[in-house]
Amino acid sequence: MAFQAGGQRPAPRPVPVSPEAQAYLQDYATLLEAVPFPSLVVDHRWDVVLTNGAFTSLFRGVGPHPTAMPSDNFLRFVLFHPDAGTVLGDHECRWCLPMLANFAATMERCGPDHGLQAIRRDIAQDPIMEAAYRQGLPHWIRTVGEAAARSDGAVRPLLHPDPRWGATDCRIVEEAPDTLRELGYTRLTLVLRDPRRPAPAPRRPRSTRRAAGHLSVVPTPES
Repeated sequence: MAFQAGGQRPAPRPVPVSPEAQAYLQDYATLLEAVPFPSLVVDHRWDVVLTNGAFTSLFRGVGPHPTAMPSDNFLRFVLFHPDAGTVLGDHECRWCLPMLANFAATMERCGPDHGLQAIRRDIAQDPIMEAAYRQGLPHWIRTVGEAAARSDGAVRPLLHPDPRWGATDCRIVEEAPDTLRELGYTRLTLVLRDPRRPAPAPRRPRSTRRAAGHLSVVPTPES
């Protein structure tokens, strides 16, 4: 399939040209490195601009992929990488569907963006994911509400390779200081929850390595 073959490599992402912007990002990278939780800076296409060591550690077991590495484009990783479900718990319902909804909203907001259009073409190449995008996603949003598609504040399951964390949850915290926002970037931090901390509804997400990173199940509204 196209995703297994890797499709086309995304075009190189632009780098800020002004010395002030470059210096700011260098200092921001130092700040990220001091954060104990996985953190990344992305643009509106989810192209990754910066990551920290905790992010690298979280995805250290992920195999190579020509277009969907987590440190290259996080959306592509979630949707297309065959190893995504080994790190992102309950991968299809808790990660794929919210990010597909977020992607659809970004497509409407940003219009004819070449990078977004390339992701859209890759979605269309997989009949199951295309059906989820066109038919399943509207049903899902009506069932869970539009707020479920937002990243900031969402609590989602993770399967951390470090046994000190193991199967846990993270809260996604989205931030965009003025200078970062002016550059068109947003920071996402996955605030890991201590697995020893009591949870209101304890559960363990699925841990399955899929043959391909394709969406195969779309929740339907409850009767």
